Amino acid sequence: MHPYLLLALHVVAGLGGVVLVVTTLSAAIRSFVLPRNEVVRLNVLVFVSIRVFFDLAAKRANSYERRDKIMAHYAPVALVALPVMWEALVSLGYTCIYWAVGEGSWLHCYQLSGSSLLTLGTIDSFSVVGGFLTYSEATLGLLLLTLLLSYLPTIYQAFSRREVTVALLELRAGTPPTTATLLCWLNPDGSEKNDELQWAEWERWFVEIEESHTSLPILSFFRSPQPGRSWVTSGGLILDTAALLFAAVEGPRSRQVELTFKAGCLALNRVYRFFDNEAGAESTSLMPNQALPEPGRADFDSAYEELAERGMALCQDRDAAWSQYRELRGRYLPAVEFLARLTMAPSLKTTM
Repeated sequence: MHPYLLLALHVVAGLGGVVLVVTTLSAAIRSFVLPRNEVVRLNVLVFVSIRVFFDLAAKRANSYERRDKIMAHYAPVALVALPVMWEALVSLGYTCIYWAVGEGSWLHCYQLSGSSLLTLGTIDSFSVVGGFLTYSEATLGLLLLTLLLSYLPTIYQAFSRREVTVALLELRAGTPPTTATLLCWLNPDGSEKNDELQWAEWERWFVEIEESHTSLPILSFFRSPQPGRSWVTSGGLILDTAALLFAAVEGPRSRQVELTFKAGCLALNRVYRFFDNEAGAESTSLMPNQALPEPGRADFDSAYEELAERGMALCQDRDAAWSQYRELRGRYLPAVEFLARLTMAPSLKTTM
């Protein structure tokens, strides 16, 4: 091979290796250290690739419980696959760099890279420049693993806080959960201001959802311990309850409930836009016939009558209340429907 061509190949391989290492390190830092919702394309590629295999396995399941059991492993497997992919790319990048600085054949450079990255020390024949590179690679290998291990407690703490609210909501809204049941529990004597502390709790929960599920998007795919629960449907139920309260109950609106409703709409829509616009995610087609339908007028009337039986002061114009309820629900319905499909939520219908 012509010397100039060989030199050009060494330069290209070295620069390509540096770019690959820097890109991978940047992806790791933006994933777990940068405190903001930024899309990391490398991580998206890993998650989407793994999701394909889980979707194929879930499609073969003959029941929702079986699909849920399969998909429950998706987020943990994808999370563990991240550092494996990072280290593989770093190893490939350093292999190119070693070859570029003249450390030997491609096979020797690959063995030297693997030995350095995993701190095995099985290859000790290298130059002074190669020695510096091996130390830097060993440092990066330990750093990448440390990043994931350090943030695992943070991820599971956020997951635990989210699921406590989901479990408590199930106790209050009944089985199956309904907005009328939840609203009656919140207002046992007909006063909508009895449980402002509960609405404040839900406001904080929505704010945490927005922050954690966009800065650590893999959290969205961690499923509830019980197959019948989901953070998506729980969020939709809370917002449906607020919409029914605003539309059907007579009297001034509680400022706290309004804040919770705004926080919920913002949180779900921002998580929705993060996956739909930025991450380029597509909702799964495992359940193509399920969607989040508009509650029928008969369901609305039934909820109306249940609230009246509990002694709540309701609007006289039921048609206007129904129209307002549908308008309020339209503010978050697309987000709830998309996220429910994306995460394979257990139930896409919120019964009134």
